[in-house]
Amino acid sequence: MSSTPYVIDPLQARELLARIDVPQILRKLFRDLANGKAVQPAQQLVEFPQGDGDFINYLGVLAEDGVYGVKTSPYIVREQGPLVTAWTLLMSMKTGQPLLLCDAGELTIARTAATTAVAVDALAPSNASRLAIIGSGKVAQAHLHYVKSLRDWQSISVYSPSLFEDADTQARLKTIAADLNIADSREAALAEADVIMLCTSSAGPVIDPAALNKPALITSISTNAPRAHEVPPQSLNDMQVFCDYRLTTPGSAGEMLIATEQHGWSKDSIVGDLADLLSEKVQRPGYDRHVFFRSIGLGLEDIALANAVYHLTH
Repeated sequence: MSSTPYVIDPLQARELLARIDVPQILRKLFRDLANGKAVQPAQQLVEFPQGDGDFINYLGVLAEDGVYGVKTSPYIVREQGPLVTAWTLLMSMKTGQPLLLCDAGELTIARTAATTAVAVDALAPSNASRLAIIGSGKVAQAHLHYVKSLRDWQSISVYSPSLFEDADTQARLKTIAADLNIADSREAALAEADVIMLCTSSAGPVIDPAALNKPALITSISTNAPRAHEVPPQSLNDMQVFCDYRLTTPGSAGEMLIATEQHGWSKDSIVGDLADLLSEKVQRPGYDRHVFFRSIGLGLEDIALANAVYHLTH
């Protein structure tokens, strides 16, 4: 057996991921996590000397599949602007040999969006009909792809500050969902929304849940900025909070860290995570107030998709 891993570039990764049922792979992952068949350590942040950047390692073990791995993502400070890359290494638990080295850019987009989709399916009311997306880049487009068929959406509205003048991005979005609405303001996109997906790279809040006119499911993701958050940290006290993995997310999610330090919020108030929801240890929430789902991205998600890609190639 060769000790040289099979290397996959971004284009090949995108082509292979299109052949995979990504949300279904993630559902199995979270059920394995609930049943003790997977291990998810906390993220590992290591700083470079002299303020030259850092790297984050995302680790994970899938015992039933006989693999473990790590995604490593450096943030490299440069005069022309920071450089962020990511690579996922898949290892065999049986032979101890490397199996796959994959550029993780496409894996990260797919797993981020599909994790949100799994959460929307588990948390949104069955009769949810109005979807709002804040953000319009590749991650937002992937969110739309994975969520568009989860409910009988009567309206899908997308807003980002530059989108109204960006015909190319509008066209890409409409190839995913032809009847979506390009909103001319954040307020117009959010009006009467049942589900709001925040898909931005913002370091600070992009909506205030207190300003919404009805309870909604709000989903939020991570970006590279330190303590990044897409809702005001104090708003956690007024929402039912869920996350991707309750043992690790509160230690990394910006609004959870700030809310704990400054606003009297506790991670003990998290209602459940995806492992809880998919193993039916917690129930679908009622909507007497907002429901908030926060994901930080788990190593296990990267490893599960890398393993699926590997099996398509071998």
